[in-house]
Amino acid sequence: MGRVYLALPPRVKVLEALGAVAGGRVELLSEKEARVRSSEGDRVYRIVVDLESGEVISDDNGTVYRNYVGYPIIAVLMKLGRLPYDEKLARHLADVRWRTMNERYRSYRLVEREIARMLRSAGIEWSEVEGFVEMVLRQLGDMNLWKRG
Repeated sequence: MGRVYLALPPRVKVLEALGAVAGGRVELLSEKEARVRSSEGDRVYRIVVDLESGEVISDDNGTVYRNYVGYPIIAVLMKLGRLPYDEKLARHLADVRWRTMNERYRSYRLVEREIARMLRSAGIEWSEVEGFVEMVLRQLGDMNLWKRG
């Protein structure tokens, strides 16, 4: 059972993680374990993060099936203060129903475009959002997170 290093997620997953934290859907059970409730409220993900070894466990689809760092892991790392968190931006993402949007648009790029439109109408510059996402992805990449294969 070897290590599977996780790829960086689609950019929009950083925004989904912000929404999970802002929406009060991240419950820290310890410094390494948490539960994250989905935006629809019908799923609860179990997350274990060991930053010393880089090993993560998460039962979200992105981590399990697509081998990228899923939004619940990112949300937990934000809540733990290990990744940046932007309160102003997050506040506007707290009530987004991500699965509904993903099913409607069937493209992360189109979901991101819709989120950009929503944030611009709230007075947030998209360049500010892009800068934040890049910073989070850069730091996330430096963590070299992996799961058991």
